[in-house]
Amino acid sequence: MQAPNTSGRAAWFALLGFLLAFPCMAGAIYLYIRYGNPPVATADHPFPDEKTIVHIPLHARIHRDLVTPPTTPEAHDLVAGAQVYVEHCAICHGSPHLDSSFGKWEYPTSPQLWRKHKDGVVGVSDDAPNVSYWKVENGIRLTGMPSFQHILSNDQMWQVSFLVAQADHPLSPQISAIFDAADTRRRQDEGLPTTASGVHPTP
Repeated sequence: MQAPNTSGRAAWFALLGFLLAFPCMAGAIYLYIRYGNPPVATADHPFPDEKTIVHIPLHARIHRDLVTPPTTPEAHDLVAGAQVYVEHCAICHGSPHLDSSFGKWEYPTSPQLWRKHKDGVVGVSDDAPNVSYWKVENGIRLTGMPSFQHILSNDQMWQVSFLVAQADHPLSPQISAIFDAADTRRRQDEGLPTTASGVHPTP
């Protein structure tokens, strides 16, 4: 008498269970999105390892698309970059003496590009200018960072990228004056103190 082929039957059951798992998982995800409480508000806790999952493809894409800077920045490029920065960037990323009042409440939070991180790096000064240029030109999805390729000229995008790459350097008097004037306007517009008590020291 021939013994039943239990191993073949078990394999079919395993395959069936594997195939049924996909619609069950899809249904569970749909129910969670439709009736659950996924993190959609900026104050919500992120998914586990969300930052890592998002940054891996972002960094890979940036380094795949990197272009060579067209020139070595000169003093006038940094001054022009400061003018671009106070008009388009400081509102979220702060300035050397005044942090953004709402950038920290965005999700992900907008990095303050003139502040030292825990590792001692000021802003994104550890990134090459062409890395910052990619972010300025293309923007970053699922953040507040827009694409500026239809707002700024190519020269302007490079100038502001050169500037933030040197955020750990002392500011020239001309650049300091640009930031100081912009900070005064911001304090007046936002009702912030205009005295030195509202000023953060330059890194």
